[in-house]
Amino acid sequence: MWAIFRDAKALAAVVAGLVEPFRDERITAVCGIESRGFLLGGAAAVELGVGFVPVRKGEGLFPGGKVVRQSSPDYRRLRHTLRLQRSSLGPGDRVLLIDDWIETGSQAAAVRSMAEECGSVWMGCSVIVDQLTDSPEHTLGTVRGLLTAQELPPCES
Repeated sequence: MWAIFRDAKALAAVVAGLVEPFRDERITAVCGIESRGFLLGGAAAVELGVGFVPVRKGEGLFPGGKVVRQSSPDYRRLRHTLRLQRSSLGPGDRVLLIDDWIETGSQAAAVRSMAEECGSVWMGCSVIVDQLTDSPEHTLGTVRGLLTAQELPPCES
C-alpha cells in the first residue's frame, strides 16, 4: 500500500477515485485517521478544496478540547482510542472520512459518532480497499471502496 505514495500519478488517480463518489455532496471537511488516513485524507481535502481534520490514535500531543471514543474491536481484536479536536468540526459541516482500508468499520463508526457529537452531518467514508463483510449502512452510512479485498492479487511472501 505504501508504494502508492511514491508514484505521483498513481497517488493522484487514487485520490481522485476516493473523492469522486462524493464530489457533488457539498463536503466541507475531510477526516483521516492516523496514519495513512492523514496522507490520503489531506490529499482528498486538497482535491475537494476543503479543510482536513486529523483523527489521532492513542496518546500524544493534541492541544485543545477533544472528543474521544474507543472503537469496537478491530480485525485484530484491538480497541483504539480515537481523538478529534472539538473545535475542528461544527454544525453545518458535511464530513467525509477517507482511509486506506475498512474491514470491521469500528474506527469509522467511532469517527462518525465524534463528528455527529460536534453537530456535523456524516456523509460517509471512502476507502481504497473495502473488506466489510456485512451491510454497514446503519452505522457507517455510505461506504465507497475503489476495490474489494477479493479483487486484490494474492500477496507474495
